[in-house]
Amino acid sequence: MERTGTDFIRSMISRDLETGKYGGRVVTRFPPEPNGYLHIGHAKSICLNFGLAAEHEGGRCHLRFDDTNPTTEDETFVEAIKADIHWLGFDWGAHLYHASDYFERLYEYGVELIEKGLAYVDSSTEKEIQDLRGSVTEPGRNSPFRDRSVEENLDLFRRMRAGEFEDGAHVLRARIDMAHPNMVMRDPVLVRIRHAHHYRRGNDWPIYPLYDFAHCLSDSIEGITHSLCTLEFENNREIYDWLLLNTSAPEPRPEQTEFARLNLEYTITSKRKLKALVEEGHVRGWDDPRMPTLAGLRRRGVTPEAIRSFCDMVGVAKANSTIDLAKLDYAIRNDLNYRAPRAFAVLDPVPVVITNYQEGESEVFDAPSFPPDVGKPGTRSLPFSRDIYIDRSDFAEDPPKGYRRLVPGGEVRLKHAYVIRLERVVKDGNGDVSLLECTYDPASRGGATADGRKIGGTIHWVSRAQAVPATVRLYEPLFTVADPSNAEDFRLVLNPESERVLGGAVVEPGAAAVRPGTHLQFERSGYFFADPADSTDGSVVFNRVVGLRDGWKPPALESGEAEQAPRSASPSRPPPSTGEVAGDRGDPRDSLKAPEHLDRYDAMVAAGAPEGLASNLARDAELAALFRGGEPESDGHGGALAKWLVHEVGRARDESGANLEDLVPQALGRLVAAVEAGRFSHHQGRGLLESLLEGTTLEDAAKGLGEADDDGAIDDILSGLMDSNPDKVEAYREGKEGLLGFFVGQALRQADGRPDPKRVSERARALLGS
Repeated sequence: MERTGTDFIRSMISRDLETGKYGGRVVTRFPPEPNGYLHIGHAKSICLNFGLAAEHEGGRCHLRFDDTNPTTEDETFVEAIKADIHWLGFDWGAHLYHASDYFERLYEYGVELIEKGLAYVDSSTEKEIQDLRGSVTEPGRNSPFRDRSVEENLDLFRRMRAGEFEDGAHVLRARIDMAHPNMVMRDPVLVRIRHAHHYRRGNDWPIYPLYDFAHCLSDSIEGITHSLCTLEFENNREIYDWLLLNTSAPEPRPEQTEFARLNLEYTITSKRKLKALVEEGHVRGWDDPRMPTLAGLRRRGVTPEAIRSFCDMVGVAKANSTIDLAKLDYAIRNDLNYRAPRAFAVLDPVPVVITNYQEGESEVFDAPSFPPDVGKPGTRSLPFSRDIYIDRSDFAEDPPKGYRRLVPGGEVRLKHAYVIRLERVVKDGNGDVSLLECTYDPASRGGATADGRKIGGTIHWVSRAQAVPATVRLYEPLFTVADPSNAEDFRLVLNPESERVLGGAVVEPGAAAVRPGTHLQFERSGYFFADPADSTDGSVVFNRVVGLRDGWKPPALESGEAEQAPRSASPSRPPPSTGEVAGDRGDPRDSLKAPEHLDRYDAMVAAGAPEGLASNLARDAELAALFRGGEPESDGHGGALAKWLVHEVGRARDESGANLEDLVPQALGRLVAAVEAGRFSHHQGRGLLESLLEGTTLEDAAKGLGEADDDGAIDDILSGLMDSNPDKVEAYREGKEGLLGFFVGQALRQADGRPDPKRVSERARALLGS
């Protein structure tokens, strides 16, 4: 498979292939210990090792179970690991191996080291060995058994193999240097006695190799060329090389290379701690949707494609770092946007009666299963009647400023249906809202008004007669701190709100009929997954996979600073629909399939739009039309217009339900040109955009901004605030400069947010300092 990205590991392999170091072979391995379930951190190593093998003709990746600890390993974990790797989309073919198959050969290597005077049997206790090891500032001391003869060592080692001694009686140690600056090299233990049942070997093998001894020699036995480990094994590379150099391991010898492990915010990946979460009942099992295990992610509804994409975005680095959890959410959202049909679900229902709709009448609306930018066909039927449900969050009796949903006397658009007006709020004896009485505009079928009046917002709904109850589980991070591994006790930072179960939700009929394991986007709520274990016929349980809000965006390609992330071997992924760049770090045109998308892309790039933004806009017919109409008015600022469309206009539509039908493209172009020319600040531009979305002309929207930005008008407001707050003025002048924010915030509030905050801050600083 052709490689489309590069990193230091791929560069190293390319050099090895050019020099013929391993005869043109690329053989990697993924060596899990079968003592737990794989987690998101393992996914990076899986994608890297299997991906590298697939990128090179004849390459292969071995799956080797590092099963050298009989007390913790189990066949159950072996099968779970194999299932997880297959689920991720990788296969080892005929190359399934176990370190336990090499016990005899490892024993022979131990004999070889003894015969060379490079290993000895130590009869010290574990504590004595530890005490003699020294520290990073002090050299270790030799064991009293270090100078045993070769003959005595061979005799003791053979008797260890025969099972004559109890656990802990002896160990085999490498004979290197107890003053070595790398403490790993201070006569490391290679083999220990362990009388325990092994899940594959039974009770016939009483001695077990330690990781450092088994790791490198197993690699050599299998003909591994590139042994890739995470950075915590960096100090172990020296013993890896020493053992291969000082045994009869064939050449060319494998080489160990370290890369940064995947550390994710709000997540722990320690098997010990994950096991405690399960055994102490903090979660329901290894596949609890809150767990970072691959089984848990799969149960929540995360797809293997999303995980592979996430690992690609993270890339391969030499230094450890912590990855923003929002980056994983971005990869999940990008994938599900393409595959999840849309549906209506009201999570916190409040009943609505449309008083002027004929009682007993009903109708059906056809709604698209996917938005236009996804480009997939399909419709669904939405029954409509006099009695419906809306979400409680879409109604406010005393709305905050800027609220664009249902308010007393106000109108909203029921998506795909009619415009309704709230006439009366009915409350129960406790003062809680029990019913909203509304009227509808019969001429607004489909959402458009006959008289052209502007409607503030669009909300979703479900017909009460056809509403189907459903259980909805909302998930948040399992921990309340970004780095729970550093907490004194990780149990103390568990998030009590990591799972919220909504028992009163209702969904449209089509959503209730999906099979377990189906993805849906509940419009305006998030992406959900019909739980494959808890859903039954007639009773669906939906897990929220990820919300709709995007907390992370990939770096823009046009910045020239985007890291070249490698592509793991995986099926082609659907293109993203939001963010600045398409998922592929290659040519953005490669992700555009439809001819009209390519035409739009080429036109937008020619007009100055950055490639990454143009790629996304090309797939969104509505935003692309706004670019086409607005660009001639943008005074050559096509790139800025593209950014406004993706980050401001698209977000207003997707997150706030803004209706773009009222937005005049030419007005948007003139707004962008004015902001770029410095006539308005970006902050002011956002405010003007809100007015444009409501159908106001740019000229009318801008009235008053000039006066508001006039220094005299700003000074009048600030002077009034200073007169009203002499104590704060005095405190500021005595050194409490944080109070500057108080005066700026109050001034902006009095001016309805119209002035440029930067200018207000400058004037406030000047007046307060005088």
